[in-house]
This record gives sequence, C-alpha cells and structure tokens, in this order.
Amino acid sequence: MDSVLVIGGGRFIGRHTVTEFRDAGYDVTMLTRGQRSNPFANSDVTHIKGDRNERDTLETARKQIDPDVVVDCVAYFPRDVRVATDVFADVDAYVYISSGAAYGVERTPKREGETPLAGCTAEQATTDSAETYGPRKAEGDREVFAAAEDGVRAMSVRPTVVYGPHDYTERFAYWVDRVAEYDRIVVPSDGLSLWQMAYVEDVASALRLVAERGTAGEAYNVGDEHAPTLRQWIGLLAKVHETDVETIGVGERELAAAGLDSDDFPIYRDSPHLLSTAKLRDLGWSSTPHETALAVTVAEHRENDRTGREFGPDRDTEATLIDRLTE
Repeated sequence: MDSVLVIGGGRFIGRHTVTEFRDAGYDVTMLTRGQRSNPFANSDVTHIKGDRNERDTLETARKQIDPDVVVDCVAYFPRDVRVATDVFADVDAYVYISSGAAYGVERTPKREGETPLAGCTAEQATTDSAETYGPRKAEGDREVFAAAEDGVRAMSVRPTVVYGPHDYTERFAYWVDRVAEYDRIVVPSDGLSLWQMAYVEDVASALRLVAERGTAGEAYNVGDEHAPTLRQWIGLLAKVHETDVETIGVGERELAAAGLDSDDFPIYRDSPHLLSTAKLRDLGWSSTPHETALAVTVAEHRENDRTGREFGPDRDTEATLIDRLTE
C-alpha cells in the first residue's frame, strides 16, 4: 500500500484530500499543529502534530513515515515549498496546492505555461496579506519548477475559488444563506459576473491524479468545467433549496448611495476569472455536476452555523436597496 503525507488536513481542502487518498487505498498520515479538532481521530488515519514551518518537523515526519506521496495544503510562503521539496526530494510525488490567483494578467481562459504568473518581490514573499497571496503562490510555483529541474517529482495544482462542505471561508455560504432565507436578493450590476468555482471533492481528486499521473515540473489548473454566472449560481441554489428567488440587479451608482461597492459581495468579479482545465482532463479528471455538488454543499450548510453574513452586505441595507428599486 502506498503512503501519503498530507501537510494540513483537518479543515477544508486538506480534509477532503485525506478522504480522497484514504478511499483510494492509500495509507494516510496528516500533519497539523493540532489546534483544531481532528475529524479523523477515530479512524485509521495517522495524525502527527507539529508546525510545518519548522524544518525539523518535516524531517521527523519523513523519517517516521517515509511517504511515497506528499500533498502540501498549507504552503503559504515560497520558503515553505523550497524547504519541503528539499526534505521530500526522494518521494514519488510532491504536490503543492497553488492558486488561480497566481496568474499575473487577466486572460480568458488562463492557461498553464501560457498565461504569465504574478511577480513576487522579496518583501511580498515574506508578507502575509491578501494583496501578496497571489504573488506568494506564484513564487511557490516557481520553487516547484526549480525543484523539478533538480530531479524532484514536484508538481503544482492551481484551484480557483473552492466551495463545498466544511468551507470555513464562508464566501460561498453567503449566497447559500441568502437563497435559503429570502425570496428577493441583490446582485451587483446585472448578475453576470463570471468567477469560475471549484468543488472541493474535485480538487481532492485532482491532487491524487496529479500525484499518480502528473509530470514533474508541471502545473495543473482545477475548476468546474462549467462556469455559471452569479445569477445562474443563485438559480442553481434555488433549485436545490426548492424555492424561487428573484435577483435584483443594482448598479454602481445605487450601490454607492447605500455605501456599498460591487466588491463587497462575495465571489463577485468585474472581469471574468476562468481557468482552462484541459490539461487536467488529459489525466482523466472530470468535475462533478453542479446539481450533485450543490446538493451536498447545501445539506452540510443546513447542519452548521456558517452563514457568511459577515462577508457581504447586511440584510437591512440590502432590503432598503430592494425597496428603493422596486417601489
């Protein structure tokens, strides 16, 4: 049985990655700091506690497990990737979770090896902020490429915004909650914002396929093969909720009068964000139909306390806008 070490594995993408490899027959070990409850505490998944930022922690894990595969879910700085690819230089596969935010220019779609990556200064490489996230992920990709040139079977997976069960970011939960609670909701502009999403179980399956079939030094985009507009997402959620929802498009002037901006709404984007997934599909990957993915997502949403309300406009402001525009 092959063994896999998942660095990070208790929250969202890592949690589904552990399940994906375990269900595929791997002997799975997860490495976390142990600051949150372990969802696999009563299972055959081994848990090592430690800080991945400490090289000694990674070296101890390597000696203890001798993994065939390493999936790095929590490499947020280029140094993390550089150290990990050195410590695990001899594994059969090292897979780094990068991001669609690593791309440095707007293209539709964004393609691996064609669309330029973001630059990353020395200061950005060590600064933990939303503004430096994309540059840091891009530099992590470059560390993967450099390791591959040195003989490491290192690869990168670039998801777009991820949704699904156990999503602690609550970006998508905002819209799930709005559709569940109200029959009229505001969308910026005409609701045609196009921001491709990625179902979390599909990201996990992509990580496994890349580990098994990917090429060293390559990056692979992952995102839903169909990218609905924001208005279409709301329609899909309404269907799962078995309800009817009217979307009220609100322009920039009306939003500004209410003290809002389009960017105040989760997963809204002025320009399209679409990643080509052709390269990943060539490995045999495919995405889950939205109806299936959303049914699971909504079911889990009903069982947790995450509403996402703090990540978007409050309902009173939204209701005032709706009344003003429809009176």
